[in-house]
Amino acid sequence: MTVVGPLDAMFLLGESREQPMHVGGLMLFELPEGAGRDHVFPERSRDYVSRLYHEMASAQTVNPLFSRRVRNRPLDLGYWSWEQESEIDLEYHVRLSALPRPGRYRELFELTSRLHGTLLDRHRPLWEMHLIEGVEGRRFAMYSKIHHALIDGVTALRWMQKTLSTDPDRSGMPAPFALPASSAETPGSSAGVLTRIGRIPGSTGRFLADLAGVTPVALKSLRQATAPFQAPRTIFNQPITGARRFAAQSWSIERLEKVRAISGATLNDVMLAMCSGALRNYLLELGALPDKALTAMVPVSLRGHADAPGGGNSLSTMITDLATDEADPERRIRRIMASTSYGKGVLSSLSPLQNLMIGAVGFGVAGPAAVVPGVAGRTTPPYNVVISNVPGPADGPLYWNRSRLLGMYPASIVLNGQALNISVTSYDDHLHFGLVGCRRTVPHLQRLLVHLETSLTDLENLH
Repeated sequence: MTVVGPLDAMFLLGESREQPMHVGGLMLFELPEGAGRDHVFPERSRDYVSRLYHEMASAQTVNPLFSRRVRNRPLDLGYWSWEQESEIDLEYHVRLSALPRPGRYRELFELTSRLHGTLLDRHRPLWEMHLIEGVEGRRFAMYSKIHHALIDGVTALRWMQKTLSTDPDRSGMPAPFALPASSAETPGSSAGVLTRIGRIPGSTGRFLADLAGVTPVALKSLRQATAPFQAPRTIFNQPITGARRFAAQSWSIERLEKVRAISGATLNDVMLAMCSGALRNYLLELGALPDKALTAMVPVSLRGHADAPGGGNSLSTMITDLATDEADPERRIRRIMASTSYGKGVLSSLSPLQNLMIGAVGFGVAGPAAVVPGVAGRTTPPYNVVISNVPGPADGPLYWNRSRLLGMYPASIVLNGQALNISVTSYDDHLHFGLVGCRRTVPHLQRLLVHLETSLTDLENLH
């Protein structure tokens, strides 16, 4: 039994029918040669995907992370804990679906929207994987979701990468849940941070000093680099329902690199400016753009730091000015660059523990609107939208059981009062955007894809 860490527990405590707390992703594959033709639902295509499904459902081993089940009994005095499930019903967790004709991205995203809006069963390990056949153009997809208490987006992406290969002829490759424990990263409990620190010579005093400095450091960061509750009220900061919409598209990194070279910005700054322009035009189209600039909460991964705290989630956060009140694309990106530069400077001066505490505060300030009825839409939001950029695999193209990976699109969480999430990852010289919104609160979500293209074109015309 492993105690659930405090940040991980937030995702369990905050879950409701209206706000499922799982992260997901949609991976789009091209069928290998000989597996089907360009007909609707070719028989050989169905056989190929069906065979993959049966191989996944009959796996003999399950990685320990994917056999964890959450427990919260009166005997545990209110503490959440993880326990290992001895028998996993893979036919429940792994599922096979087919798109209705004509199998366009529209139908694929509609199915993904429905799958992403349903809760995971807490009586079972908190994950599902869906193979989806019938995508037009000799393609199929895999949608997966796993509870955010178990894993963060960075680690989830690393898990998926471990199932892929640069060898186009390799077969017999396992699904993520079947990766051997010795070759896959298994996050520990962040509740064990104190124990691990205590084993490091001379670290206890440093930990206590960090802890004592959390309050002044957090206050300084909240006032400056992460300043929440400075955002205007928008349609994104309203009550939500449990239904979701999902939309996705890919853009060439080469296009963003040209903007980076012109502006002197980082690639992440260009991505944020691209989102900023899209949000501005989307809200203008709806007649809902506030006079004050929107802000975004941007998660910052702590993984890779040798002394970073563990757990399913190892994240800090910063809040960034999106400058949506600025009509000129060049002035808009300059303000974004200044905001992110200052925020990163403050976070870099903190210890990993202090960064983790800032991360907890960053997620926690959204809590009142998320869990207290009637708060969302009636108070100043801590920020307007979450925008996350998770670096993807450096190699490309990649394959899974001889099927080429064409795109990988993140699908994250929206909250009561935070009805839109934009997540981005990189792969094969492209940035892959995954947009998730409340079906009722964020109308015509797919229009944001059009506005993202327009925004990038405007940035490409900078002088």
